[in-house]
Amino acid sequence: MFPQNVIAVIWDFDHTLIPGYMEDPILEAYGIEPRHFWQEVFDLRNKLTELHPDVRIAPDSLYLNHLLSYVASGRLPGLSNQRLRDLGRKLQFYPGMPEFLGQLKEKVASEPRWAKYRVELEYYIVSNGLRQTILGSAVAPWVTGVWACEFLEVWPLPGLGTMPEDQQEPRTIRQVGYVVDHTTKTRALFEINKGSNVHPEIDVNASLPEAERRIPFANMIYIADGPSDIPMFSILNRNGGKTFAVYNPNHLEEFHQNYELQRQGRVQGFGPADYRPGSHTALWIEHSVELIADAIVDRLEQRLFSHVGLPPRHITTTDNLTLPEVDPARNGNVLGDTVTSSLLRVPQDGQAGEQAVR
Repeated sequence: MFPQNVIAVIWDFDHTLIPGYMEDPILEAYGIEPRHFWQEVFDLRNKLTELHPDVRIAPDSLYLNHLLSYVASGRLPGLSNQRLRDLGRKLQFYPGMPEFLGQLKEKVASEPRWAKYRVELEYYIVSNGLRQTILGSAVAPWVTGVWACEFLEVWPLPGLGTMPEDQQEPRTIRQVGYVVDHTTKTRALFEINKGSNVHPEIDVNASLPEAERRIPFANMIYIADGPSDIPMFSILNRNGGKTFAVYNPNHLEEFHQNYELQRQGRVQGFGPADYRPGSHTALWIEHSVELIADAIVDRLEQRLFSHVGLPPRHITTTDNLTLPEVDPARNGNVLGDTVTSSLLRVPQDGQAGEQAVR
């Protein structure tokens, strides 16, 4: 169904492409100290467990509800999806980003051997952050798809025919529309694998043979910052993909964390979150893309040659030629055949025969 000539480099976002959390510029724009907000989110789980002892709590998405409580209390007035996207422009990236994305794409496109088989490079972001903020950031123009959390600004009343008056313009975020947490990230991996992200008619739960999926796991590289990404690392490690962890060079504890991930076989490599040309991390990613691109070409060439038969050619030597049995009664004709002795000279009196078969 697909030539499987696409390479997917998949990124986490917070602490992978940027040093902190993407929500921090949003909070700061409204005069809220990010550290205070995140401490509240951390304490919120215990508080909610106390208030709802028999209810399961999803810790990865609690911050979404807490943002909505800030909106409802008037502390984030006018926070809309457009505002989230606008604030995405304030995000500061690690060194080398987003320039590295363009440089690597150009490298893949300019290699003649890869271009011959239309090898392509696509970037994806899978994050439990805010999709609209990512879409407003500097990396968005290079990215094919983003999986992240979404807010809804309007929610119909029962009957679905009318909208509450307080949901008219100006709109603000009011409900959670889509959630990505540490384990549901893997759904995005399978959507990329099967191609349902670019071909919605392919359901991600549909049965699809490995050989017919758009991007094999072996064509994928996943780059993230830590233990919360272990489910993604695990799938790619088991299926021939490549995994890499990054750390903030200014935080020694992140180095130790990445070292432990590699020691346990969770990731294949790790390095500082520095994407400038010649950096360890940039070189590792570039080399991995090269290995995958070469493997794609080798596979496609093998497939091509296996479907193309060898052309007919003249036989010009008698080396290792076994001559057929000849019937003297038939004037030298080969038994069971119509080839005549004028075309096949049979050795006589121990002399070497000369082959004239064409």
